[in-house]
Amino acid sequence: MSHERQHYVNGAWVEPLQPTLLDVVDPSTEEAFTQIAVGGAADVDRAVEAARAAFPAFAATTRRQRLDLLRAILAEYNKRRDDIADVLSREMGAPRKFAYERQSATGTGHLARMIEVLEDYRFEEVQGTTLIAREPIGVVGLITPWNWPINQIVCKVAPAIAAGCTMVLKPSEVAPLNAVIWSEVMHAAGVPAGVYNMVQGEGGTVGNAMSAHPGIDMMSFTGSTRAGILVAQAAATTVKRVAQELGGKSANILLPDVDFPTAVTKGVLGMMGNSGQSCNAPTRMFVPLDRHEEVKAIAKAAAERVVVGPVDDERTTIGPVVSAVQFEKIQRLIQAGIEEGAELVTGGPGRPEHLNRGYFVRPTVFANVRNDMTIAREEIFGPVLSILPYRDEAEAIRLANETVYGLAAYVQSADLDHARRVAAQMRAGNVHLNYPAPDTAAPFGGYKQSGNGREYGKWALDEFCEIKAVIGYGAAA
Repeated sequence: MSHERQHYVNGAWVEPLQPTLLDVVDPSTEEAFTQIAVGGAADVDRAVEAARAAFPAFAATTRRQRLDLLRAILAEYNKRRDDIADVLSREMGAPRKFAYERQSATGTGHLARMIEVLEDYRFEEVQGTTLIAREPIGVVGLITPWNWPINQIVCKVAPAIAAGCTMVLKPSEVAPLNAVIWSEVMHAAGVPAGVYNMVQGEGGTVGNAMSAHPGIDMMSFTGSTRAGILVAQAAATTVKRVAQELGGKSANILLPDVDFPTAVTKGVLGMMGNSGQSCNAPTRMFVPLDRHEEVKAIAKAAAERVVVGPVDDERTTIGPVVSAVQFEKIQRLIQAGIEEGAELVTGGPGRPEHLNRGYFVRPTVFANVRNDMTIAREEIFGPVLSILPYRDEAEAIRLANETVYGLAAYVQSADLDHARRVAAQMRAGNVHLNYPAPDTAAPFGGYKQSGNGREYGKWALDEFCEIKAVIGYGAAA
């Protein structure tokens, strides 16, 4: 990889029009190890011009041509999975094994799924005498985050390609190197010039320029709710479509009949994976009041099994959080939990005792948490679990839904029908029953301030299509 200080525009690596550099920091050492180019409005203009010029020809390609292109991208991606895992460990602090088996694996999964979807997707259907056609929406702007970076790049780019859209990507400036490799993959796969473009940079400049750009027909954004609001506001001036996957504060309801040692342990370990940096992490665990003491002991034991350490050590469960900004935010929220009267079960402020540098956070569990406490309301984005006791099922459901977020919810019960009835009352875009395996065909997205629109599988392809009705198409002459 030798393109960190360039953008990818119109099928070539190009020098930035506004030559500014930004450090990329290794969160394990707190030291910069490379720099990337930081783009500006002029770089966005150049990329949009290339995407608009490429759109008519690419929109006219056949299903078979786009399938062949996706298969070529998948083949090139799989050649670079080791490289992607290496940079993810370095730039975002994912343990090396996790970076390969979970983080980089998502790219393979989304590409394979989109190929499967595109093979049978109905771009046209006749209803009565009217043709309903799904056509590529145009040039799309893609802004992706640092926590699952390659996952979010691929789950946007793959359906955009499948739909026949052209695009401009702005990856996270915090974890940008995986996007450089991804751009090398796209080039090696023979993606036509201008179909895919990447401009590195910061949200306040590149992201804002993309969102407001009259040459971009749709914005697809993943990140914080705060930043999502800014994207939507900037996009409103051109009335473009905005699809957003934002923050979360997901509830995990353990019903009284569940196997508590198993359900609590899986809940703790699941939410602390990726150092707690997942928007759909089950961060609020609701448990029956009369099982609260038992749950505390199980959660403490589970959290203390989590090994925080170097990313290249196979014994490590979680590495550092991504940046000083995130570390300081998490420390502030842990302190808020203590000051507001939550019971600290394990963990707490500061680094683990065996680590003296790096943005490492102690796996932390709070009990006796009330839903009005800061740690129960704000998205912490770190390995911090809140346990909230409930008196009855109705209260659990009410408290679980009492949040501005609605990305995901989790329900655990030995009675699947009971879990389904509770799931029907959850105001969330995804509800997970009894810790199921991930499903890349299921629509991913949220209610309320967790966003709008859906990603993954067929649902993602729908998002990148505009709908046209040709009335009278089937009428007699």
